[in-house]
Amino acid sequence: MVEDVTIGHSNVLTGKRESEIKMPRLGLGVWQMIGEGECKSAVSHALNSGYRLIDTARAYSNEQETGEAVIESDLPREEIFVVTKLRRVEAVGYEETIAQCKSSLEKLGLEYMDLYLVHAPPEDIEARPNVWKGMEECLALGLTRSIGVSNYGAHHLDEMRSYATVLPSINQIEIHVLNQRPALCAATRAIGAIPMGYSPLARGQKILVDERLKKIADSAGCTPAQAAIKWVYDTGAIVIPKSSNPERIEENLASIEINLAGSEEAIASMEEGYVSGWNPTIEH
Repeated sequence: MVEDVTIGHSNVLTGKRESEIKMPRLGLGVWQMIGEGECKSAVSHALNSGYRLIDTARAYSNEQETGEAVIESDLPREEIFVVTKLRRVEAVGYEETIAQCKSSLEKLGLEYMDLYLVHAPPEDIEARPNVWKGMEECLALGLTRSIGVSNYGAHHLDEMRSYATVLPSINQIEIHVLNQRPALCAATRAIGAIPMGYSPLARGQKILVDERLKKIADSAGCTPAQAAIKWVYDTGAIVIPKSSNPERIEENLASIEINLAGSEEAIASMEEGYVSGWNPTIEH
């Protein structure tokens, strides 16, 4: 069974936690699921298979299908944790942030989302304080149960202390065995947030064909993909592997049963700082 983690927002002035909620530590990512019915079918299968966390975004153009699968599920709404994100080009100010949150809810067809993320640090540095104030207002209005960020570097997180009332509950970043990011994960936890790892397979074949990982997987009696996913899970991060293949969806969920004990040093030695996609964490 997938474990839950408690997430919440630390008050900047007092350091105390606010608005704590439970979030599953493994879920389904739906990036690039743009074929007609692809996302809806994947989310429906995932929910039927035991997933309770679904991660989408406005930029993925599949919020509507995600919401349809959630609504048509036999599960109570409160058992499904839905994440979506404020698209970077729309992260321009206070009112626009609130408007985009409401727009995402309309597309999802839901009364609330469980987590709303700023997809990347707004390119206009001067807009960042007002965007975050808009996120805080979305939380206060009950449009979302929690708020966070994505692709924020340690310096972005530190800067938030100067303008935030409450700090993010989540920082969603690329994490995998070839880019383990211990310093950024530590900086994320230092502000009271939990790291959420996307692209645990590095978006392709580089990890899956790595002979070092194959050896670790053989020792653990699992596939390289399962070993890669379980490693992220074992760090205490939330992990959201993406797949629309029903068998892969089930295989990825089964990763949580894998025991990687004894492979710690071998996995640590795989670190090479490999970034498989974009990397706003290093921007100003």
